[in-house]
Parts: sequence; structure tokens; C-alpha cells
Amino acid sequence: MLVLPTKLTHDEAPACMRMLQQGLKGQTDSSSTVVDATALAQFDSSALAVLLECRRESSALGRGFSVKGLSPRLRELAALYGIAGLLPAAP
Repeated sequence: MLVLPTKLTHDEAPACMRMLQQGLKGQTDSSSTVVDATALAQFDSSALAVLLECRRESSALGRGFSVKGLSPRLRELAALYGIAGLLPAAP
């Protein structure tokens, strides 16, 4: 499982994406990628961009993608941008 930091804004996005890319390469379970967003407390729309890029890279590797613990505020922001369906909740 990949884990998001507590803060993910424009300034943190590049480093967070690099961390997630490394995590994707290191995953041994090839069926699905789960990103844990439970700790994410401070964010802007850059968090959505990071999640979408992680989804794209996971898909390119032939894996499923889901997000665990997405806050209601971030889910509302995703709905506002019309991308909530691209960020399914993890079981």
C-alpha cells in the first residue's frame, strides 16, 4: 500500500509523486495499487493531480487502482472537477 503524507499541496506534489513512483516500482502485488490517504489533512487540487498520475502509472503497469481513506473534502473537490469516479474507494 502506498501512503500519502499529511500535507500535499503544490509545493509537495513533485516529491510526493516521486515517492509514489518508487513505491509503484517496488510493489510485489501486481493486481492492484491502493493509495492510503487517511493521513492527508492539508491539501489543494495538486493532491488530485498526484492521485490521477498515480492512477495512470498503475494502469500502465496493468494494475487496478483505489484510494483508502479519502477525506470528504477531497472527495467533494474531486466531484467538483468531475473526476470522483476515477478515484474509487478501496474495499
